[in-house]
Amino acid sequence: MKVVHVTQPVEAGVAVVVLALARAQRERGWDARIACPPGWLTEQARRAGIPVHPWHATRSPGPRTALELAALRKTLATISPDLVHLHSSKAGLARLVLRGRTPTLFQPHLWSFRIAEGLLGRVCRLWEAKASRWTDLLVCVSDDELEAGREAGVTAPAEVVCNGVDTRHLVPRSRENDIPTAVCVGRLAHQKGQDLLLAAWPLVLRRVPDARLLLVGDGPMAETLRAEDHPGVHWHGHSDTPADFYAQADVVVLPSRAEGMALVPLEAMACGRPVVAFDVEGVRQSLGDAGEVVPPQDTTALAQAIALRLADPELAAAEGKRGRIRAEALFDRDRMTSQITTLTEKLVEGRR
Repeated sequence: MKVVHVTQPVEAGVAVVVLALARAQRERGWDARIACPPGWLTEQARRAGIPVHPWHATRSPGPRTALELAALRKTLATISPDLVHLHSSKAGLARLVLRGRTPTLFQPHLWSFRIAEGLLGRVCRLWEAKASRWTDLLVCVSDDELEAGREAGVTAPAEVVCNGVDTRHLVPRSRENDIPTAVCVGRLAHQKGQDLLLAAWPLVLRRVPDARLLLVGDGPMAETLRAEDHPGVHWHGHSDTPADFYAQADVVVLPSRAEGMALVPLEAMACGRPVVAFDVEGVRQSLGDAGEVVPPQDTTALAQAIALRLADPELAAAEGKRGRIRAEALFDRDRMTSQITTLTEKLVEGRR
């Protein structure tokens, strides 16, 4: 079985999933490859012995998109895969050049129309509906994501396969100090909502004056967010070892404006930490009773939920224990890779 995973972005959650799938499929004896731009994923794939085909694509559509797709078509024609697995909306544009001639699996991870606004958002919604004709199988990471696609007119055959994390590596660890600590891990971008968390933070400090907030990540909003003074906030750049920060947390916060099913809550639960998050796609399905879900962009409710867990270590610990059990049972990485590999195999066999 020869499979090519095509992706842009090459960092954070999507890249982690792509790497896990390619590794699992190669362990199964498949010829699994990755086509992507240079970056973290390229480096990690090559270390794992996974062939990487350069695809010089920007993160967002632009004047060079047609040239990017033409180059990708040549690459895929040279490889002649049994199946192409497209990850995220930019790679999903490759359906324009594949047009169903090769079995095509599309995994949006987060619908483009959920973060695009105005006319662009309407165009993205229309495109995803039309692209159904060239999508042999749609894989969504949460029930919410599939529902959003159906509401937008996406009619392709679909399966829900929740994201997974390495529950053998991500394990509960003891706290090293008693400072009330909230942790937020993620790309510093509008979608991820760190600006909303910073707006809520003064309300947290009113209830827990000695609290600290660790912001872990980098991105396009880094300079803007760091320009203002935020008492109790500690900035950390991108980290390949987020477990070190989860270990310091009383509570992990996901202030995103939109998600498919974020990996951060799953990682936090695997590490035995409770999660507070806005009510966006995949969050309720992820958390269960391992934290609290508050209304989208309600910074007052977010602050109250964070402060409650910083002030009540017993509550936080109890939720963390439930989260660990939930992560092991429902969100283990091996379960995720096995499900998608099985779906891939069935799709190729069906087309043959």
